[in-house]
Amino acid sequence: MDWGTELWDQFEVLERHTQWGLDLLDRYVKFVKERTEVEQAYAKQLRSLVKKYLPKRPAKDDPESKFSQQQSFVQILQEVNDFAGQRELVAENLSVRVCLELTKYSQEMKQERKMHFQEGRRAQQQLENGFKQLENSKRKFERDCREAEKAAQTAERLDQDINATKADVEKAKQQAHLRSHMAEESKNEYAAQLQRFNRDQAHFYFSQMPQIFDKLQDMDERRATRLGAGYGLLSEAELEVVPIIAKCLEGMKVAANAVDPKNDSQVLIELHKSGFARPGDVEFEDFSQPMNRAPSDSSLGTPSDGRPELRGPGRSRTKRWPFGKKNKTVVTEDFSHLPPEQQRKRLQQQLEERSRELQKEVDQREALKKMKDVYEKTPQMGDPASLEPQITETLSNIERLKLEVQKYEAWLAEAESRVLSNRGDSLSRHARPPAPPTSAPPDSSSNSASQDTKESSEEPPSEESQDTPIYTEFDEDFEEEPTSPIGHCVAIYHFEGSSEGTISMAEGEDLSLMEEDKGDGWTRVRRKEGGEGYVPTSYLRVTLN
Repeated sequence: MDWGTELWDQFEVLERHTQWGLDLLDRYVKFVKERTEVEQAYAKQLRSLVKKYLPKRPAKDDPESKFSQQQSFVQILQEVNDFAGQRELVAENLSVRVCLELTKYSQEMKQERKMHFQEGRRAQQQLENGFKQLENSKRKFERDCREAEKAAQTAERLDQDINATKADVEKAKQQAHLRSHMAEESKNEYAAQLQRFNRDQAHFYFSQMPQIFDKLQDMDERRATRLGAGYGLLSEAELEVVPIIAKCLEGMKVAANAVDPKNDSQVLIELHKSGFARPGDVEFEDFSQPMNRAPSDSSLGTPSDGRPELRGPGRSRTKRWPFGKKNKTVVTEDFSHLPPEQQRKRLQQQLEERSRELQKEVDQREALKKMKDVYEKTPQMGDPASLEPQITETLSNIERLKLEVQKYEAWLAEAESRVLSNRGDSLSRHARPPAPPTSAPPDSSSNSASQDTKESSEEPPSEESQDTPIYTEFDEDFEEEPTSPIGHCVAIYHFEGSSEGTISMAEGEDLSLMEEDKGDGWTRVRRKEGGEGYVPTSYLRVTLN
């Protein structure tokens, strides 16, 4: 996966990321310089330096910590903090082999980066100028059409006016013909400009900018490789001078080798991939419709089917420029302000957090219930009534978290549906369908049998049944099978249901969704011709009711 294909609309993100990479390189060089000074003084100063360069934010809140370059740098700092001691001997080697060389390399990288982004901005400006020219030609075409229509009406009115002189009529007809000719030329110019802009836009989005982004990716990966080599130089200098602490230095070398430019590129894609599709071509707007009238020897009359209404200048215009400054967005609870791919990931994180909180509350309620039972059996250990406020609060938290889990599950299903719909084109280009789940599909007969056994064993509620764990009630709510479809889905690939419990389906077939995937990779569906069974979830495009 490359930046030119996956991050085609993330110009500003790539600009920030490449700048961050160079800043990281400079930070590392500065770190080594200051370290050589501190090593000549005392180990305590060295530990203070390490603390200074450690990331200020926790790893879970810092997206930069997901890059192997940043992770290696942090690990090196931690190793340096472990062997603070005799540091003066390595200062000279680090100053020459790391600081000087990486400083020179950083300057070269900055010049190359500046050249690539200047090329990208020139391409953006050219496309923007082409779009402005297209808008001007379209407005000129529209204006000339109105003038031609007005001149034609004037000629027709004079032709029908018995008081008008022949010279006035001829002059009006000549004017109408001239205006019509000008409108035709404007139309040809607009059509040529439109064709030129669409060609330039396709070249911009599918060739020019991807090439620039690929050059930036190659540059960034070379920088990361060199930075990793710089990390390695740090450890090599230590190993040459301080064999006693070889274990710590070996850890630093491992950290240097852990730099993975390709993986970092993939991490950047995963963090910032929007999931949007590229813009399509600009449609041709025909303003010449009123001019298609039958010629006449005596007049330029209007067509028999009447004059269509010309649209005024107040037409809505869709914003087509993905490289402009982004407007400030309002953060919403369902993360709908994010691109589809990022919204799905954030919703998945929130759902997992809520599920963990729910499990924690359920476990706490079980512990409180057991403690209450112990207090009831042995009153000298405590008062059972003292636990009631905590049990009530826990029940309230469980109910609240259940609602939140259901809410995030609904939002997540909707977000995944939007992501699948945006990926429709790419899905159709797969050479072969993904492999079905390795686990066997659920046994519908055993599920129904266990459900019948559960229903037959139910007893009328009693006072003790009110204290049954809320987790059990929560599970029963989710295990209850719906009697009617909960949505519909479309088969993306053909599937041959050869094993027990599965059902066959053809590519493109519409199916009724009877039960969602419960985490095993299978979804229960019903065919229109009848028959229910399980099919792989990855073979479906699902839409919930």
